[in-house]
Amino acid sequence: MNGAVKVVSALAAALGLGFLAWILFVVLRHGAAALNWTFLTSLPSPPGGSGGGLGNAILGTAIITVLACALGVPVGLLAGVYLAEYGRGTRFATVVRFLANVMMGIPSIIIGLFVYAILVLPTGHFSGWAGGVALALLVLPVVARTTEDMLALVPNALRESALALGSPHWRATLQILFRASRAGLLTGVLLAVARVSGETAPLLFTALNSPYWPRSLSGPTANLTVTIFNYAMSPYPAWQQAAWGASFIITIGVLALTVVSRALARERK
Repeated sequence: MNGAVKVVSALAAALGLGFLAWILFVVLRHGAAALNWTFLTSLPSPPGGSGGGLGNAILGTAIITVLACALGVPVGLLAGVYLAEYGRGTRFATVVRFLANVMMGIPSIIIGLFVYAILVLPTGHFSGWAGGVALALLVLPVVARTTEDMLALVPNALRESALALGSPHWRATLQILFRASRAGLLTGVLLAVARVSGETAPLLFTALNSPYWPRSLSGPTANLTVTIFNYAMSPYPAWQQAAWGASFIITIGVLALTVVSRALARERK
């Protein structure tokens, strides 16, 4: 029985990795051919035209993602610290934890519709700010729950030692517990960034898209995911090739961010 379970588990793992490798191979094969300096730095070509690039969408995606992390990551970290350190066993913490779990399971299109109702409709126009808020709402619960779980894995002996030396609870949390769980916390942030980097539905309702450089976040803002959606559905071969190139950029960007961050978080001996 033990051998049978090992074989089945190995086959299941191989199947999952096989599909992942297949997806990466297809994206890399079709997307790498579209990459060149013009593609990375130029504005899109008109419908049916050739040439052009997605420089505005790359810049817009970077700005919106940074905005989402700036809004969602600090709040998520603070919420996770409260759940793990200050709110243990309280009814309010139970409610917060339940709401965080619910938010993690809400479809992203619902989040986009919510932000559309509270930000886009009152202002009367789409904006990059609304897109950043929508993605921040997706980042927040992931970071909060990961932070709570990682802090809960830290041995209580570290807490007790820091408090016994007279350290305040907040300092023990920041200097001892965060340092002990930094790899897990960084992983949680990366998971959140990886999730929002490929979201299209929230940006369709909030940031929409634009063929121009994102000089301000107060109006429709170019981004890669909505561009992929529009270009992949178009009948123009040049736009379809550009959609593969944009998919390649998102895939490589998330992979590079993960590798670099894990290298920085590696424990020094």
